[in-house]
Amino acid sequence: MTPRNAADSVLQVWALDGIPEISAGTDLAAVITEAAAGALADGDILVVTSKIVSKAEDRFVTADDREDAITAETVRIVATRPTPNGGVTRIVQNRLGMVSAAAGVDASNTPEGTILLLPEDPDASARAIAAALRERLGVEVGVLVSDTLGRAWREGQTDHAIGAAGVRVFEDLRGGTDAEGRPLVVTMPCVADELAAAADLVKGKASRRPVAVVRGRADLVGPLDLPGARSIVRPLERDMFRLGADEAYAEGYAAGAASTPRT
Repeated sequence: MTPRNAADSVLQVWALDGIPEISAGTDLAAVITEAAAGALADGDILVVTSKIVSKAEDRFVTADDREDAITAETVRIVATRPTPNGGVTRIVQNRLGMVSAAAGVDASNTPEGTILLLPEDPDASARAIAAALRERLGVEVGVLVSDTLGRAWREGQTDHAIGAAGVRVFEDLRGGTDAEGRPLVVTMPCVADELAAAADLVKGKASRRPVAVVRGRADLVGPLDLPGARSIVRPLERDMFRLGADEAYAEGYAAGAASTPRT
């Protein structure tokens, strides 16, 4: 992939108005097509909030206890901490391989007595939307499905890409040189996450504008069979922080105690 000259770039990001409340079975590509009103062009990237994808795919689960739903979606516990209000925050790996709080289980803006799970396969969801938009509009667009996640070592949350289709999720600059001519050895920005975060600035959390358009990075748009957002998840064997500090200490202490011979 040929690096771009950032100085020559103009990035435009705007949210689509007119997206109605999404229910199970809604054709998201049709909704986006109508809201875009013919304004999409080759190289545009649509960033779609995962919540409306989950709603359209009927990922509702009847659950009076959100904690039980989190447990059902958990593959591996990374860290557990009590909260000041007497609850518990759990950082876990979910079925998609993502490490996040509460396994991505969402209890906000859902019917009483229900919770909402993440899309079963966000990359497949993104491909379906992108394929339908390309066919209906005759333009080569990419699609990212985004969700809000926390970040290690930093307060607050930002949106990340959990699904991708027709978008290069990394911009591999390794093998190139910086502005001073020094070789770039490990530089590989996760542009999918950067675009998801930029899109969230215009979508907002309470404005009912769950879809944004990013224009100005057509170089990232390509075939629908490009690696999806699942390729962003770091494999466990390369995860230097696979456990919380307290959990790692407890595991090491237990291992040491088990290996100490009794006298």
